Amino acid sequence: MRNLTQVEATERARLLEVTGYDISLDLSTAVQAADGRTFRSVTEVRFRCAEPGAATFIEAAAESVRSAALNGTPLDLSGWSAEKGLALPGLAAENTLVVDADFAYSNSGQGLHRTVDPVDGETYLYSQFETADAQKVFACFDQPDLKSVYTWHATVPEHWRVVSNMPVAREEPAGEGLKAVHFAQSARMSTYITALCAGPYHEVRDSHDGIDLGVYCRASMAQHLDADDLFLITKQGFDFFHEQFGVRYPLPKYDQLWVPDFNAGAMENFGCVTHAESHYIFRSQVTDFEYEQRANTILHELAHMWFGDLVTMRWWNDLWLNESFAEWASHWCNAHATRFSDAWTTFLSIRKNWGYRQDQLSSTHPVYCEMPDLEAVEVNFDGITYAKGASVLKQLVAYVGEEPFLAGLRAYFGKHAWGNATFDDLLSELEAASGRELRKFAAQWLETAQVNTLRPEVTIGADGSYERVVVRQEAPSGHPTLRTHRIGVGLYDLTDGRLVRRDRVEVDVTGEATELTDLAGVRAADVLLLNDDDLTYAKLRLDERSMATVVQHIAGFESSLSRALCWMAAWDMVRDAELSARDYLALVLAGLPAETDINLVTATLRQSVVTTLNLYADPAWAPTGWAELARAAKATLATAEPGSGLQLAWARAYVQASRSAEDLAAVRGWLNGVDVPAGLAIDTELRWVILQSLVSKGVGGPAEIEAELAGDRTASGEREAAYAHALVPTPENKAAVWAQLTGPDALPNWRNRALLQGFAPAVQAELVAPYRERYFEVVDQVWAQRDSEPAQEFVQLAYPTQQVSEDTVAATDAWLAAAGDKPASLRRLVAEGRDAVVRALKARERDARSA
Repeated sequence: MRNLTQVEATERARLLEVTGYDISLDLSTAVQAADGRTFRSVTEVRFRCAEPGAATFIEAAAESVRSAALNGTPLDLSGWSAEKGLALPGLAAENTLVVDADFAYSNSGQGLHRTVDPVDGETYLYSQFETADAQKVFACFDQPDLKSVYTWHATVPEHWRVVSNMPVAREEPAGEGLKAVHFAQSARMSTYITALCAGPYHEVRDSHDGIDLGVYCRASMAQHLDADDLFLITKQGFDFFHEQFGVRYPLPKYDQLWVPDFNAGAMENFGCVTHAESHYIFRSQVTDFEYEQRANTILHELAHMWFGDLVTMRWWNDLWLNESFAEWASHWCNAHATRFSDAWTTFLSIRKNWGYRQDQLSSTHPVYCEMPDLEAVEVNFDGITYAKGASVLKQLVAYVGEEPFLAGLRAYFGKHAWGNATFDDLLSELEAASGRELRKFAAQWLETAQVNTLRPEVTIGADGSYERVVVRQEAPSGHPTLRTHRIGVGLYDLTDGRLVRRDRVEVDVTGEATELTDLAGVRAADVLLLNDDDLTYAKLRLDERSMATVVQHIAGFESSLSRALCWMAAWDMVRDAELSARDYLALVLAGLPAETDINLVTATLRQSVVTTLNLYADPAWAPTGWAELARAAKATLATAEPGSGLQLAWARAYVQASRSAEDLAAVRGWLNGVDVPAGLAIDTELRWVILQSLVSKGVGGPAEIEAELAGDRTASGEREAAYAHALVPTPENKAAVWAQLTGPDALPNWRNRALLQGFAPAVQAELVAPYRERYFEVVDQVWAQRDSEPAQEFVQLAYPTQQVSEDTVAATDAWLAAAGDKPASLRRLVAEGRDAVVRALKARERDARSA
C-alpha cells in the first residue's frame, strides 16, 4: 500500500472535497474453501476539485483492478499498483470515479480479515482500517481530513448478519443462498473509522436513552457472551459522557462486536466498534482485574465517538490526542460511573507504568511529534501516545480545574463537530474557558521527551518536626527538561498499623529544587508521599524514614492509590538499579499477601514473576528468588478466600513460580483434581496455563498438549495449543517453530503471535541462545515480507531479550551500524530491544553487589 506523506495529504486535502462513497462488496467468495482468497469491490466516489484540470491520486491496494472510469472516461491502468494507487488526471469541478477491483481477504487483522471457526466451520469477516487500510477494501482517499458519507452494500450468504456504521436499510435476495444487504447512508466520517463486519454472528440487542444497542460474537462463543454486563458498562458510559460532554451521541445505533484474531484491544469504528474476543470474552473464571480492563476498553472506545469520530484529527500528528483523551476519559468515567471506583489506581499500576517504560527507551519521543508519513505512525501506537498523553491531560485537568476543562471541551465539540481539528484548537477553547495561558504548559509537556524524577530531601529537627523539606527534580542528561508539576504532598501517620493521612498540601514544583515552606515546623510524618493522588507524570522516590515505614506497613494505607504510588516507586528503583531485585522481592513478599486490590496484586506479581526474576535478578540468585516466590504464593493461596479473584491470582503466580519437583508435582496434580485448593476452579483457561508452564520446564510434552486440545477444539484451544507446542524445549522443535516464523508464507494472525510468544521464554534462555545471531540475519527480511502488525510483533517478540549479555548488545550495535538504509521504524524497534538488555545488565549488576 502507498506510504502516504503528510505533504501529499495536505495538498490533496487542499484540492479535494469528497462528497460521497457508494461501496458494493461481493463477499459470497468468503465461504469458498478453494477460491475464497479475494472479493470484488465496486466503488463510486463523488468529489469536487478546487482547481479544475489538476491531477491527484486515489489509493486502491487491490490484487487487481478490473476497470476504472473518471467522469465516464476509462482510465489508463498501466501505472496502477497497490503501492502507488491510481492516478487521476484532468479533474473537473465535479467528479465521479468508479473503480471495479478485486481485493484480498486478510489473515493479518488488517483490511478485511477472514477467519474460519474450527468449531462449526463458519466464516467470519471484520474490517480494520486504522491507520490507512480502508484502501485494502475499497478505492478511497485514505486520510483522516477527507471526510465523507458512505453507503455500503454487501452480498453475503443468506444466514449471515452484516454490521456497519449505520442501520440496515433493506435486504433482498441475490441469487441461490445469497442476499444483498443495503445500509443507510452514513454520517460524515473519516475512512479509517468506516466499517463492515459479516458472518453468522450471534446477536443480542437492547436500547438505552433512545439509542439502539447491539453486541455480537461468533456463534460458538455465544454461551460466554455476558451481554448484561457489556450493556451495563455501555449504558453507564453513555449516561456519564452525555452529561459531561454536553453533546449527544449522534448516530441512531451503537453496535459492538467481539471478533477473533484482533491485533489491538479494540477499534473505535463509528457506531460499529470491534473488540478483541481473546481479551474480553471470558470462557473461564477471571478476576476483577480482567473485568475492569474490559470495562475500560468499552469506555475508551465509547469516548472516541466524540473525540476522534465526531471531531477528528486533521493528520496523524494528533494521534496522541485521540488516544490520550480516550485513555483519560475511560478511567475518569470508570471511577465515577461504574463499580470500578479505584480506576485511577489501575491507570497508575497498568497504563501509566507502560508510559514510564516507553518514555525511558532510546526511541522516546515527545507526546506531540510530526508524522512525516504513514510508516512513522505505525510504530507510534505506544505508551507515550496513550498513557503519557493521558497523564498530561490528567495534569492539565488539575492545572485548570475540572469545570473549566469541561467547559472548554464542550465548546470544542460544538465548534468542530463533523470536522477535523488540532490540539491547538482544543487549547484555544481551554484557555478561553479557564482564563489561563496554556501554551508554555503544553510546550514543556508535549514537545519534550523523557520523564522527571521527584526526590524529597528531608531534614527533621530534634523535636520531631520538619526543619526543611525540598523536592529535587531530576532529568536525564539527554533530555534535560525540568517541568512544572502540580502535585499533592501527603503526610501519613502510623496509627495501630494503619497509615492515616493527616494532611495534604498541593503545590507547584518547578526547577531543580522547590522548598515546601508550608511544612517547616510541622510534625514529621511517618510517610511523606510526593504526588499524592497521582496528579503529575513523574517517577517518585521516598525519603529514608518514609521508605522504612513503607517496607513494614505498605498494606496500612487505606487508599489503593497511595499503595500503588509506593509500589511503583519501589519498582522504578529496581528498574533504575537503585534497589536490588532481591530486596524488591522481599518487599513484595512481605507486603503483597495483605494487598486487597486485585489490580495491584496482578500488576506486581507480573513484575515480580516475569521481569524482576527473569531479567533483573542475578542469575546465580534467581533460583532462590523463584523458590521464595513459590513458597509465598502457596502460603497465600492457602489462606485466600475460596473462589475469589485473589485466590486465582496467587494460584497463577504459584504455577509460574514452581520450579522444584515438589511444586511441579503439586501443580500437575491440579490437572487431575488432586489436592486442589478449596474453591479454585481448574477450568479451561487455568488448565492451559498449568500445562504451558509444565511444558516450558520440560515436564509436559506434545502428547499432553494434544490431549488437552481434544477437549477444547475451539479457536481459543487451537491458539493455546500452538503456544504450548512452541514451548516444547527441544532443539528440533525450536528449529521447526523458527522456520514457520521466518518462512516466506505469512502465518494466520493468531498462530504467528502464539508461536512468537512460546518460542523463547526466559526459562529456556540457554536453549534458544543460537537464535540471537539468526534473528539479526533475518529480521529485515521478515519485516519486508509481512504486513505491518505481524512484522512489528516479530521484531519485538523474537528479539533475544532473554540473552542478557554484552554479546547481545554488541550484536545489536553491529546490526544497527549496518542498517542505515533500513526503515526507521524497524531500526527503532530493534534499538528498543537493546535498551531492555542494557537495563537488565545494570539491574543484575546491582543485585549481585547486594549479595
